[in-house]
Amino acid sequence: MRAEDRERAIAEVACRLVADKVAAVAGDGLESLEALLLDAVYEERLRLEQAGRDARAAEDRRFIEGVRQRLVHAGPEELKALLHEVVEHYAREIAGNFDPRVYQLATRVVPGLLALLLNALSPQRLLERFPELPSLSTNVNVRGEVEVLRRLAERGTVILCPTHLSNLDSPVIGWTLYHVGLPPFLYGAGLNLFSNPLISFFMHNLGAYKVDRKKKARLYKDTLKEYCTVSLEYGYHNLFFPGGTRSRSGGVEPHLKLGLLGCGLRAFVNNLRRHAERPDIYVVPATISYGLVLEAETLIDDYLKETGRARYIIEDDESSRLSRVASFFRGIVNLDSRIYVTFSQPLDLFGNRVEADGRSYDRRGRPIDTRRYVMRGGEPVHDPQRDAEYTRELGEQVRAAFVRDNVLQATHLAAFTLFEMLWRRFSERDLYHLLRTPPELTLLAVHEVRAALDRVLARVRELVAQSRLRLDPRIHDATAEAVLAEAVRVLGTYHPRAVLRRVGDRVGAGDLNLLFYYHNRAAGYGLERAVVPEARAVPAFDLSRRPSGEPLLPPSEPPPQIRPPVPAGLEELVA
Repeated sequence: MRAEDRERAIAEVACRLVADKVAAVAGDGLESLEALLLDAVYEERLRLEQAGRDARAAEDRRFIEGVRQRLVHAGPEELKALLHEVVEHYAREIAGNFDPRVYQLATRVVPGLLALLLNALSPQRLLERFPELPSLSTNVNVRGEVEVLRRLAERGTVILCPTHLSNLDSPVIGWTLYHVGLPPFLYGAGLNLFSNPLISFFMHNLGAYKVDRKKKARLYKDTLKEYCTVSLEYGYHNLFFPGGTRSRSGGVEPHLKLGLLGCGLRAFVNNLRRHAERPDIYVVPATISYGLVLEAETLIDDYLKETGRARYIIEDDESSRLSRVASFFRGIVNLDSRIYVTFSQPLDLFGNRVEADGRSYDRRGRPIDTRRYVMRGGEPVHDPQRDAEYTRELGEQVRAAFVRDNVLQATHLAAFTLFEMLWRRFSERDLYHLLRTPPELTLLAVHEVRAALDRVLARVRELVAQSRLRLDPRIHDATAEAVLAEAVRVLGTYHPRAVLRRVGDRVGAGDLNLLFYYHNRAAGYGLERAVVPEARAVPAFDLSRRPSGEPLLPPSEPPPQIRPPVPAGLEELVA
């Protein structure tokens, strides 16, 4: 956020949130305000017990202890003042800064230097292109509704919702937006990513606002949401990762966190109330696909420790080790591996598709006036229950876009095929026993694997023709043998242990955890029957089953499939 808006936004967040909380507890008395503050004190003290001894933690301790001491004898006005101070403290920590000078430096220098660095890892590639300078567009391919996105960014405010696989997602998306001619977006970044001074400098000055996932206090979460809401009202395009954190399993996110996504609807109502010139807010899903994933080993290990609940925040993965980052980029460049960024069909805040003219259309292609969705008595109003249903429906449409625009690459398809074959071969084992199978027992005849992969490719091409997923164009017409060879080559170059290995006329797994990780990117499309024709169909995204269909891992409850209530007078329109 620009310097001229930052202080104004912090003050706006504090005033709004305090007013909302005071109004909410008006019928319950001031004890509710005290309870809200006590919750913040309790959660902060609990967090700080595990925190280090750095300057930030020391400052937080002083602040929260001061709040606790004043709470003891606080009267009505003191409680309101304390509430304002706590919210402002949170907002000041969250608020990012945007310096146009740093942005110009980053956009002029960093892409060229990074592309030169990546291609310098392959001197042959550099010499082949001389005197033409290398570009990131060689390895990052942008697809989808790019022109529609550009047009909508001029008509209103955009919320970009990408899938989340790696800590590289933010710089990849940032470069992509610049590459296609879009303005910079604000985005939330985990506080742990600000620990590196150089990275912190760029993130802090390029619009990133801090998100401390270790802070559990309700007041902190409310402050974060209000800051996002205010930034949207100020016309700042935002980038949210609705998966919340990187996909530990490697699969497309099955369930989304809707808290920040719901900020768009709140900002839209506020825009209508103040008769903003450009009140509309558009949601654009984006799917990122990597043939190789930098942190794959750490992520899948974390997923297998109670499906990601063991460590919610990973601070020691491959992205924090320079040697592994260099090795990853070397693999990307030398192998001509691709990163695909696909912009999906834009949506309005209610899950309807939006065209380049900024208008929403229903499933029959009829235009919709979205303002009527939030009106009551002719005025735009907030309705928490109604708005939650709208946001839930929007989340379902975003998730569906992730599935449709997921680009499957050779590594995903070969890993999926081999893992499913092994799962059937050792059908008496649960997932954890299967993953501990000695590598020498995983070897299968090449002709059997090729035959299964042929069937998988045929089914994938059918789904691509039906617009139900996407396929790396380089393997669209490739044979199973070529796809298998490409996957063995790519996966065998970066990871310390070969994920797939060819031994004479047999193919097997060198690292079953990683094979499972890359397999999961192709899960959820019903490809199991293509691998083994008699296999039972598996529900989408169910990565926690045996081949028999029995559950392996604790299932998480999916959100209820409830369509939003139809606003009065619109029954015929949306029928």
